[in-house]
Amino acid sequence: MVEIKYDEKGLIPAIIQDSSNNEVLMMAYMNEESLNKTLASGYTWFFSRSRQQLWMKGESSGNTQKVEQILYDCDEDTLLIKVKPAGPACHTGNYSCFYRDLQGEEIDTSIPFQINILQELYQIILSRQQEMPEGSYTSYLFQEGIDKILKKVGEESAEVIIAAKNRDKNEVVYETADLIYHLLVMMVEQGVGVRDVLAELRSRR
Repeated sequence: MVEIKYDEKGLIPAIIQDSSNNEVLMMAYMNEESLNKTLASGYTWFFSRSRQQLWMKGESSGNTQKVEQILYDCDEDTLLIKVKPAGPACHTGNYSCFYRDLQGEEIDTSIPFQINILQELYQIILSRQQEMPEGSYTSYLFQEGIDKILKKVGEESAEVIIAAKNRDKNEVVYETADLIYHLLVMMVEQGVGVRDVLAELRSRR
């Protein structure tokens, strides 16, 4: 392991980044003990300068951060920790602690977290395909096969069209959610990941 350069108080700043989209979530300080606990547990631990004690992110809120990768900068005095967050990073409930500009205006930081929900739903659908629990509608779709799945995608697409034609916002939201779910089922069946689609969208930007 490299020689990390702690400051005169034995601390090093750690920038926390969402591994799924590279969004910066927060910055906190670590000491040698909290870094070791992070490495041992696989979840972020920090040192509170105000309380002068270690704390685990999400220990009380449940918004833990599962560590995917730890990097350090060229001067070896700052850490970059890529995580899979279980919820918002900020104690205010915002996805990121960086949710205000220099004018004090709040910006919407929820979109990346909502994309994470798509990834979470994808993983649930994938687990249903692998485990095929009885009584699961998702398992039923996989049992019926691709023709049934595609039929449902077509039906839900039609429902979205009808809702939009009727200019019923609530119905558009409801039916679009149904369509997205069935699209995710189709993607799992085809071996296509959420990140594959996001990468394609990003390439068209």
